[in-house]
Amino acid sequence: MKILASIVLILFTVQVNAQDPFLQENDESIEKMAKELTETYNKQLALNGKQPLLFQKKIEEFLIRERDIRRQFRGKEMLDLIYKLRETETGEMGNILTRPQLNVYKRIKPSIQPLDIVKEKSEVKN
Repeated sequence: MKILASIVLILFTVQVNAQDPFLQENDESIEKMAKELTETYNKQLALNGKQPLLFQKKIEEFLIRERDIRRQFRGKEMLDLIYKLRETETGEMGNILTRPQLNVYKRIKPSIQPLDIVKEKSEVKN
């Protein structure tokens, strides 16, 4: 019985850790980019207390997800997925920011983190 309980506990721990965004694959460039973005946003959002760290970790989490999308998809499909990801990110920022800060964040986000543009192949006339 103790063995079964131990196995269940180990499997549960592994499952929980696998979903932890802080344990996702990370590299220094993403962490640096998240820090720079946080500093840029902070100039207009006036983050205080724990907000800067929470904001930076949330940005980092979504930069990792965006990098993975960019590796797996191309063109319009990639942009659609990134657009949905950015909407989710904005929604989750509502848990970190005050309502006035969130309104400013929504307004300035497109200029700080613009979406790519899909360039469609134009027909070549000979």
